[in-house]
Amino acid sequence: MQLSELVDTSKRVAQTRSRIAKVEHISACLRSFSAVEIEIGVSYLAGDLPQGRIGLGSSILTKALPGTSASQPTLTLLEVDEIFDRIARTKGSGSLKERVNLLGGLLARGTNEEQKFLLRLLLGELRQGALEGIMTDAIARAAHVPSDRVRRAVMLAGNAPAVASAALLEGLRGLSGFSLEIMKPVKPMLADAAEDVSEALRRLGSAAFGCVTQLSALSAMPS
Repeated sequence: MQLSELVDTSKRVAQTRSRIAKVEHISACLRSFSAVEIEIGVSYLAGDLPQGRIGLGSSILTKALPGTSASQPTLTLLEVDEIFDRIARTKGSGSLKERVNLLGGLLARGTNEEQKFLLRLLLGELRQGALEGIMTDAIARAAHVPSDRVRRAVMLAGNAPAVASAALLEGLRGLSGFSLEIMKPVKPMLADAAEDVSEALRRLGSAAFGCVTQLSALSAMPS
């Protein structure tokens, strides 16, 4: 996929207040991804990088800004992701200059709209209204699976891009691969609530849990 197509989707999502329209725009974009583009594209639409933090602060972005922009879009998602991978791997002596050169070369190949998108993405300021609830509904719509199954998978995995890939490539069978794992946190905001422990155990069938010591009590202890 061309980066410009994803940028256009991002603009459409940002420009509408309708949840239904946001879901439709995102789901249409998801259906256009190739298998290797899904996790990259979902991460970008959510305002994240698959690589996480790659050492590009505002000072580096300022140094890397080109004086011009491309007149026609040519960048692809895979090309952008590959450059970000290289930047993330760049360490040691001379790494600052190399990161600036890599990012500058990438931005120089982008149109004005693509440059603005990438800068907002790198700064964590891609505010377009693609919240997690909207993203999960869009994944469900694009993959033709129930939205509650997608929400459950995201709750268990804590990773919407991975869930999107599983849903789009394997449907319900892919979603069934996400389960509770020891020492892996579950997103509580997507979990179902119970009135008390007895009710939770009745609904779960069997479970194990432990008590968490109050941090306030520990902080009150003398050092």
